[in-house]
Amino acid sequence: MGQALSDKGDQVVARGLDIAVLGAGSWGTAIAVHLALLGHEVSLWGRSEAQRNQLKQDRENQKYLPGLKFPDLLKIQDCPKETVKTSGLVVFAVPSHALRETLREMAPALPHVPVVNLAKGLEEHSLNRMLEVVFQELNRGGVSLVGPSHAEEVALHHPTALVATGIHQHEVTLVQEAFTGNAMRVYTNADTVGVELAVAMKNVIALAAGVSAGLGFGDNTLGSLITRGLAENTRLGVMLGAQAKTFFGLAGVGDLVTTCCSRHSRNRRIGEAIGKGHSLEDSLQALGMVAEGVRTTAAAKELADRLGVEMPIVNEVHAVLFEGKDPSAAIESLMSRQLKAEAL
Repeated sequence: MGQALSDKGDQVVARGLDIAVLGAGSWGTAIAVHLALLGHEVSLWGRSEAQRNQLKQDRENQKYLPGLKFPDLLKIQDCPKETVKTSGLVVFAVPSHALRETLREMAPALPHVPVVNLAKGLEEHSLNRMLEVVFQELNRGGVSLVGPSHAEEVALHHPTALVATGIHQHEVTLVQEAFTGNAMRVYTNADTVGVELAVAMKNVIALAAGVSAGLGFGDNTLGSLITRGLAENTRLGVMLGAQAKTFFGLAGVGDLVTTCCSRHSRNRRIGEAIGKGHSLEDSLQALGMVAEGVRTTAAAKELADRLGVEMPIVNEVHAVLFEGKDPSAAIESLMSRQLKAEAL
């Protein structure tokens, strides 16, 4: 089908693009179906051959999104390098810890077209944001498309608002146009540091919200964790050059509230299991999917320690996940801190 772009005032309107989606988990599948329903010709690839065969046979992802039928414009591909060569847009729908490897693998075949990242996290050890990983591996910018969104609800065509960020405005605008439809509205935000940091850090606070629920606490505790978590995340972001107002937008408050409160939130579910006395390892095994907040907690604590940013909730989540601290003791530590005035 190829790609067709038309000028509409100052806007670039994307119609009928060839789009490759790399990663066939719940989010990659939901986005691939969404794009195909918008009229784009979509090629979806998953790393597992057995999974790809199942997707071809069933024309739905029974493991992650049962009942979501694939449109005719959505094809399952076995050779990702050949697929991306002819694509007008390449979407990486892989977890944050797999992004670098997948980029490196695809780099020789990638044409100079916009690259879209859907992962929300900080890379362990390097502490890089996802677009920093893209730049390091491809030597060019990319676009992160993030915000308050659960694959299960996108699959049901529930109204969803996302935010696109990147260093090249024409690519950000193209992504905005390509993904926007009746059930999805995409905004843009030039604060790349703030957007990517906000959506990564909200997963850590969602783990804390889950622990609170697992301990049997209610809305008072949840509201406090969300609000003070927002303050921590904003402090860290501003220290790294982000704009404070970004943390009160879709990538900030929007995604934070959604992830802390929703039954679909993987990070909340992991935290809740831990709050009920299960180990991290058993909780992750029972979930059967990636919970980005676990790795991000380790990276966030290291980053905060390095910068000297006070992040008590992050510290306590880290202590529970990796230092064997009892969740009840972590709550007690937060509640017994020195009294102070409320401030960011």
